[in-house]
Amino acid sequence: MAGRRIEQPGLALTIVAAIVLVAVLGNWATDLGPWYAKLNQPSWKPPDSLFGPAWMLIYGFTGCAIYRAWRNAKSAGVRKLMAFSLVLNAALNVFWSVLFFHYKRPDWAFAEGLVLLASVVLMMFVFAPGSGTAAALLLPYLIWVSIAISLNLAVIQLNAPF
Repeated sequence: MAGRRIEQPGLALTIVAAIVLVAVLGNWATDLGPWYAKLNQPSWKPPDSLFGPAWMLIYGFTGCAIYRAWRNAKSAGVRKLMAFSLVLNAALNVFWSVLFFHYKRPDWAFAEGLVLLASVVLMMFVFAPGSGTAAALLLPYLIWVSIAISLNLAVIQLNAPF
């Protein structure tokens, strides 16, 4: 039944639960302790208090994007590709924090961040055929990760070697 939306009870709840899990794991891996406080930061770095609200908005837009794209997916094969891109992105999202904050390796986190950025682009490409709106809802995520990677690179330049 190509082209038909498939109603799936609990889809929104599943998406919210998955996003909350990623947010909790990312927060758990983020330690703004003494090591982070001692890092030289670029003058253009947003205040730390902005990161939480920014991620809340990004996760909200991402959840809406997932919901729209999943409901508009044309086949089970497309949904499998969507699920792969979502799981990959979620793992990379959390792993960036682990590398940067837990292992204190901004250099490794930067390399991983480039892959994270590519995973956001992948999600946009996977979502776009079923819902251009869903792909567009990921633009804030793409922009924020781009800013974070630029900030990550600046931290490396100001504090290397690690």
